Amino acid sequence: VSKQMLEQVLRELQPLCTTEQQFIEKFFQLSQDAADLQVLEVSFDSIFNFVLVSAAGHSAPTHLMAFSFFFPPRLEEPTTQLLSEIFSCLEPELRGFLDVCNKVHPFGCLQVLVTLSDSIFEMWGSSSALPSSFLSTVLGNMLLLAKSSFNKCIGTLCKEIEEAKLPSKMKGGILPSVSRFEEFVSFSEEVFRTARRRGELDKAHLRLAGSVFSSINSLSSANLKVNTDMVMMENYHHIHCFLCQKKIHCLEGKKREAKQRYSEHMEKYVIKYLGQPLEKLNHFFEGVKARVAQGVKEEEVSFQLAYSKQELRKVIEKYPGKEVKRALETLYRKIHKYLSPEENLLPVVWHTMEQEFICQYQEFENLIQRCYAGSGIAMDFTTEDLLSYFNSITLSN
Repeated sequence: VSKQMLEQVLRELQPLCTTEQQFIEKFFQLSQDAADLQVLEVSFDSIFNFVLVSAAGHSAPTHLMAFSFFFPPRLEEPTTQLLSEIFSCLEPELRGFLDVCNKVHPFGCLQVLVTLSDSIFEMWGSSSALPSSFLSTVLGNMLLLAKSSFNKCIGTLCKEIEEAKLPSKMKGGILPSVSRFEEFVSFSEEVFRTARRRGELDKAHLRLAGSVFSSINSLSSANLKVNTDMVMMENYHHIHCFLCQKKIHCLEGKKREAKQRYSEHMEKYVIKYLGQPLEKLNHFFEGVKARVAQGVKEEEVSFQLAYSKQELRKVIEKYPGKEVKRALETLYRKIHKYLSPEENLLPVVWHTMEQEFICQYQEFENLIQRCYAGSGIAMDFTTEDLLSYFNSITLSN
């Protein structure tokens, strides 16, 4: 509604101000070059009476007669001064009206900026409008005011996003700062959909994207009750999908960055839980790798008391196939509990977990062959068994 009202006001102002300016320049012969202009050296009474007598024959707007006495004997820009006196209340009234439009909606300043910009653009391209008209000067001032309001709005929103507090009982899901960012982008893209220029908006998008990325990154130092990498993974994934949908050219770089960060945090999240189903076995082989890294020969690792063949057998005995499958089922339920259903990342995370888990298993097998060659020691399950476990869990859920 405020957009339509503002457009109507601007449409009605243009012919009014243009007609007034054209009349003044013609009536007082002010359209000539300043050097050739013959300035009338007359008294206040004579010019006022001259206007009163002549106005009717020249179809002068009636309110011009009331203000014609403001025309001084010598002026560099008499047209501008006359119009400024005639329309002295125009700029203050427009300022007040724009202020009301800005308050109608939290992002009302966007609509004001677009409407004013387009109006001035059309005015400059119109053959009926004067290129240096009084109205274009007034609207230029209003446009500067609208840009200032817009920048102030963006600054406030950036601060709001960066300082947004996390819900006290946060269990994952999309952060309020991310939702706020998407709300603004969706609204602004609709407002600027038919705008002739969007330079200001592109700058705002980049600035806000920087703020929302900063807000997500600050989670790394937050004391969350859930896995931080999980929350960051979901939120970067959400932003990436959102930007893929919107296809905003200036945010292509941020879209790629969001995808990269989403992948990085998913990897960290998977690694975090990777060792849980085979915790003791994982811990044992981490120790084996550490000894090899310290310079112990692979064939001599089994002579280390803590990593002897007997100790390896004890650890392997704790992980029969059925126990491993049960542990994987527990892990699946845990991941399912905390991942938000809106992002639908469970299939992706679980598939990644499967790939990494099998790689880890194959690494264990490789270490057994290298460090415990000829011992006949083997785990109770195979790669095919693991694939069967993961497939069974996926199908049953």
